[in-house]
Amino acid sequence: MINKILISDQLAEEGVAILKAIKEFQVDCQYNLTSDQLKKIIKDYDALIVRSATKVSADIIKEADRLKFIGRAGVGLDNVDLKAATQKGIVTMNTPAGNTTSTAEHTMSLIMALSRNIPQACASMKAGKWERSKFSGVELYGKTLGIIGFGRIGSTIARYAKAFGMSVLVFDPYISLEAATHAGVQMAQMTVVLQESDYITIHIPKTTETTNLISEQQFELMKKTARLINCARGGIVDEAALAKALSDKRIAGAALDVFIEEPLAPNSPLLKLDNCIMTPHLGASTSEAQINVAIEIAESIRNALLGRGIVNAANFPTVDAQAYKTLEPYIDLAYRMGKFAGQLINGRINTIQITYNGLMTKYKVAPVTLSLVNGLLTPILGETVNFINALEVAKERAINVKEIVSTQEEEFVNSIQMEVKTDKEPFIILGTLSANQRPRIVKINKVYVEAIPDGYILFIHNNDKPGLVAAIGAILAQANVNIAGITLGREAPGGLAISAVNIDSNIPEKAIERLRNTQDVLYVKLLKV
Repeated sequence: MINKILISDQLAEEGVAILKAIKEFQVDCQYNLTSDQLKKIIKDYDALIVRSATKVSADIIKEADRLKFIGRAGVGLDNVDLKAATQKGIVTMNTPAGNTTSTAEHTMSLIMALSRNIPQACASMKAGKWERSKFSGVELYGKTLGIIGFGRIGSTIARYAKAFGMSVLVFDPYISLEAATHAGVQMAQMTVVLQESDYITIHIPKTTETTNLISEQQFELMKKTARLINCARGGIVDEAALAKALSDKRIAGAALDVFIEEPLAPNSPLLKLDNCIMTPHLGASTSEAQINVAIEIAESIRNALLGRGIVNAANFPTVDAQAYKTLEPYIDLAYRMGKFAGQLINGRINTIQITYNGLMTKYKVAPVTLSLVNGLLTPILGETVNFINALEVAKERAINVKEIVSTQEEEFVNSIQMEVKTDKEPFIILGTLSANQRPRIVKINKVYVEAIPDGYILFIHNNDKPGLVAAIGAILAQANVNIAGITLGREAPGGLAISAVNIDSNIPEKAIERLRNTQDVLYVKLLKV
């Protein structure tokens, strides 16, 4: 049987050659297709390879009757409708490691260019000037580099920085002290990294939690001689706050490769600042990186089509068809439990202990564990973690994952319990399925609840006092936010209580602040599951 592969974006020839070398494959390279053109022909293909130009929408996937695999030559999958692909049974893969070196090197290039005023000096000379004293710089040797996010790119930059004689501070709540010691870096809280670093570089995904992570409050903590570098994602740094900090000389400089809107608007105030250097999203723009991601995705698609296994899949745990049918609702439950917990845990994770009870004990629970760990790490690591690599990512961060398959009778017959141990306080969550196979969270730490882990959820710790539900409802009504459901639980009458409020939409920050300031409310967090 011939497998037909469509490559719809320009791919390095080294990757194309890998696929064309297989006699069972027909490889068609058709670039610059419109959405309508792709919809007309996608029904004839078994695999699709894209980069960032092709938008694989739900409408296109709907027409893809033969399609088994989508491969993205790059880290992100924002141009692929992952939900639609999953519903259609199409495995979607990316290349998380292909541009590590290029992005790390670009970061170091920006650090050095920023330190020695290279772009400004070059522009001055081309204008016919010779201004040696104006462009005096600073050395890297002996300085402190703060790294926010210590994955593949962050850890590579740490190695480079140490070669320059820099000391390295790292903030990453998902890296253990053991892993940091092995890498020769020092772990620190975010405030310490901001206060003590001469250079601060960001290497985390953009999520709800990390949007505007660096804003006015954070700039106030930095040294006036500090320099900020962002080669991760636009929007992690508040550009308006950055422009003000640079203009007011609150920090010494910044170097940006990514922006909230790309291309950068010509009226951006950042363009007028001499102490801000910029490049147009060049982190992965090296010939080597493009070859690496092309080879990586070509090999992944080749092996998947030939039945040699699936790697770097964002939406498919490895399990046989019959077992998957039984485990599927538990895989979904586990992911939602993990994502719920991942937004509430406090401290650096050391151990994840998962206990399975009931029906699941008859099967290999590995895909359920992968799903749970994936959900737990997703709020922090975003698209860099998926169902396939979740355990590997945890291992890289020296997080110990333990599975316990229990035959002991429990109060919930088919259940998943997860205990997350951190350097601060443990977090325990228990989940099960309702009678109609819907996911439910039935216990959080010591409090019994019946929370629905779906959509937007207001998670509230409060004292068990009369009138609080009415107060919450009134604040949400004033914010025009509709309550879809609410569950309450308490340790004892009058004691600590938990409220989980399902709402139909996002909630304004002002309303959240009003909830936090409500009498007897101890903690409020908006979750997205």
